[in-house]
Amino acid sequence: MSQHKSLQGANGLVLKRNVLKRFERVEILRKRSQWKEGDRVMGLRKTKPDV
Repeated sequence: MSQHKSLQGANGLVLKRNVLKRFERVEILRKRSQWKEGDRVMGLRKTKPDV
């Protein structure tokens, strides 16, 4: 699937997204030691993307 032109920068780089997929949020929480194997994946806490 192609990306809409408004989501690309001037040189084709993708801009930072505000909304993360569930697996991305789990990865961030795992790095912060706020989620461990076996915890629920529904109702995850809010996270901001790492910069």
